[in-house]
Amino acid sequence: MADREDEDLQMAIRLSMQPSPPEPKRSNPRDTFSGGFVSGLPEESPEAKSRRLQRELRAEAADKGGEIGRKEEGCLDGGNSMSEELSLEEANELFVLVFGNEVTKGILAQWSNQGIRFSSDPETSMGLVQHEGGPCGVLAAIQAFVLKYILFFYDELKDILSLPLNQGPSISFKGQSVPSDSFSSLTEGVKVSALVRSMGEILFMCGNNERAVIATLNIIGNGIQYSEEIKKDEVITNALEGLAIESALDLQNLLRFETHTSQSRALKRLEAVIPLFQSRMGALLFLISALLSRGLDLVQNDRDDPGLPLVTAPFGHASQEIVNLLLCGQAVPNVFDGRMDLGGGMFLKGISQYVEVGFLTLLESLNFCKVGQYLKCPKWPIWVVGSESHYTVLFALDAGVQKENELEERESQIRKAFDAQDQSGGGGFIGVEGFHQVLRETNIILPQDKLDNFCNTGFIVWSEFWRVILDLDKSSGGLKDSSGLMGKQVFDLYHFNGIAKSDLNGSLVNSRGEIPLQRPRLTKLRVSVPPRWTLEEFMSDVTVSTVSSTNETCGNDTEVTKPEPSQHAPLVDCIRTRWPRAVCTWSGDPPSIV
Repeated sequence: MADREDEDLQMAIRLSMQPSPPEPKRSNPRDTFSGGFVSGLPEESPEAKSRRLQRELRAEAADKGGEIGRKEEGCLDGGNSMSEELSLEEANELFVLVFGNEVTKGILAQWSNQGIRFSSDPETSMGLVQHEGGPCGVLAAIQAFVLKYILFFYDELKDILSLPLNQGPSISFKGQSVPSDSFSSLTEGVKVSALVRSMGEILFMCGNNERAVIATLNIIGNGIQYSEEIKKDEVITNALEGLAIESALDLQNLLRFETHTSQSRALKRLEAVIPLFQSRMGALLFLISALLSRGLDLVQNDRDDPGLPLVTAPFGHASQEIVNLLLCGQAVPNVFDGRMDLGGGMFLKGISQYVEVGFLTLLESLNFCKVGQYLKCPKWPIWVVGSESHYTVLFALDAGVQKENELEERESQIRKAFDAQDQSGGGGFIGVEGFHQVLRETNIILPQDKLDNFCNTGFIVWSEFWRVILDLDKSSGGLKDSSGLMGKQVFDLYHFNGIAKSDLNGSLVNSRGEIPLQRPRLTKLRVSVPPRWTLEEFMSDVTVSTVSSTNETCGNDTEVTKPEPSQHAPLVDCIRTRWPRAVCTWSGDPPSIV
């Protein structure tokens, strides 16, 4: 067996040393490029299959053979001879997929001038700073994973290779490893380790946990070295001076990519080139890395409308497909669970499984969409928050905020069954046949008169159905419980807005005539979720003021916290899509999601 493995390795090495076969001419670029990583596609030509196999063998040779062909450590780009370039046809497909055929120079500038860099402000030192108004969807997704590692895997960050990627369900919660008031104590090494692990996890997730593609730039000659006196980021900044990506030809000339099937090798490579991702091209490079890890053909297959660019016009925002790709590994355009059958073999594609970090959106509170349980209840209490024009991040230090009491578990069960039958696009109603299926799945026994009333209308609205469930005894599958044992939840959430313009006071001139430095913002919110809903509360939609019975003063058991008035901001509407009728309070300026 060992001899056979040695023979395979030698064969991979020999193939890796051979030049790639010449690219055949293509008449339809859209149907040809699969990123070189996805096999079994019906349209794959013999030439494309040959190129793909050689790429995979070269990647295997690089992983098994100790980074074959890698030049000296002092070389800025690692000198990796395994990197490949795109053909012009491939570069054109990638460019059109991301930007379309009519992209403006302004949008291209936004995406070519955003690095993946941490805030220099001590209070928000764990956060990535956004300077351009477009790539926030990429930054927010990475930020969510960075927080996962900082908050719940802090001890393992001392060695970025000690913790396997793609944690299984057996991982225990770490609790509050890093309190919010200790973010300023995070070392640069810990933050970079969290960033490297986050990028590696996302790329392997996009690559079906089999591969990660790392995109770099061909900007440094082999003879250029860096040293302690000349830092990597300084060399990269100088090399990027005057460069712009404004066409597919620019992509073809500048972009290089390499495939890794070994997680440890991929993490080492990401660590080596992290200054490149911190440069002004970083966000765009990472998006391209994710797309190539997924494979462009699969990206197009994920989408409902492959003809539209991933970066939306006219403002150059990251589409929901980009955000979903980075959160769940698939570039699906919708946020509901599963897929929606439109009939005639037509489907709308949503999220297919539970995710590590989740997603909430203001658009759900406005009834424009419905976020499913997969995104709403992620494994870790971290959510990318979407508004009409921006993405931010919401998180908790305590994983226990997602634990549901008996009432909430039952509601989630019923709602999930109801949503599975909802073919209205999030309208909140189902047909009679679907209604009977919900009753069977959830073991709900309705009185005959109520059952007849629902069925006679032809469709069943969630709000009316939920009203009946609240007044239905537990023995019949409802939620009516005279014990009143369900207490309210009180916990803290934190909101991070990485855009440097998010400080509301940042634009105000102070008494000395100076404009204060604009910076990202971190806001702590006290969240109170009222006790179990009564029928009267549900129907009247009463907003209950926060009355915290928790004594936050150590050593003083007699002090009673006075009721605090509830506060409102658009973020609160997003939070209420996860915790209905939650009441939030905070100090200072309201949290901003724009």
